[in-house]
Amino acid sequence: MSYASIMVAVDLGEHARERVRLAGHLADDFNARLIGVAAEMPAYEAVPVGPTLGSAYCIGSVQEAVLNDLRLAHEAFEEAGGGRSRVEWRSNLDFPAAFLARQSAAADLLVVGRGDDGSRLMSVDPGDALMRLGLPMLVVPPKVGHLDAKRVAVAWKDTREARRAVRDALPFLKRASQVVVISVDEGKGSDDTRDVIGLLQAHDVDATAVHRDAYGAVTADALIEPASEQAADLIVLGGYGHGRLREWAFGGVTRDLLAGCPVCCLMSH
Repeated sequence: MSYASIMVAVDLGEHARERVRLAGHLADDFNARLIGVAAEMPAYEAVPVGPTLGSAYCIGSVQEAVLNDLRLAHEAFEEAGGGRSRVEWRSNLDFPAAFLARQSAAADLLVVGRGDDGSRLMSVDPGDALMRLGLPMLVVPPKVGHLDAKRVAVAWKDTREARRAVRDALPFLKRASQVVVISVDEGKGSDDTRDVIGLLQAHDVDATAVHRDAYGAVTADALIEPASEQAADLIVLGGYGHGRLREWAFGGVTRDLLAGCPVCCLMSH
């Protein structure tokens, strides 16, 4: 099992190039195709309504501004992509999440930012992407432009989401020199790690277990601390959320990790 096609969401944020570089290095590592994706919907609500003299000009001007944004995003992708041969670019005048959903069938892995450092009209909300697309999603924090993933931490909870995350992360886990499975006791006992350790070892993954408690502490911190002790630069976890008015909101631990985790997180739902 490997990743044959890696898709990266591109925007005009200050960390977009770092994210593309990271995705490009992963494409090299897995001998995968790299697909850059960007979309922006023109702000037509700012255009005068009705058959005014300036309305047609304003519509054209708004569209031209968006096309210019997409051109700049394409240039950033090409520059940071490093001239690789198996590269593809996809963009359109559209809502970013909707456009990304229509492209997602072409990818095994989606690489995104945290959603708070790009253009408001172009950035992809990671919660929406995770819940809608059915793809494993690598969330890259700011100022991270490379991922070795030689030491990987798995945040373990015996749930559907966590079990899927482990299987989706196998291409990373099988390449890692060390994997630590972290189970956190939030007051009701920590989940048994023996079966998941046995599964990983059956895949020739060198995995060990670490149990921590979160009494009086934030669960996300109880996960990050042992991951840092192991020098892990990737955390694998299930992404938990719920729907509200057709929008997705993350559960507490997932939200806290996205907001403050200093290393990349691979999430599945």
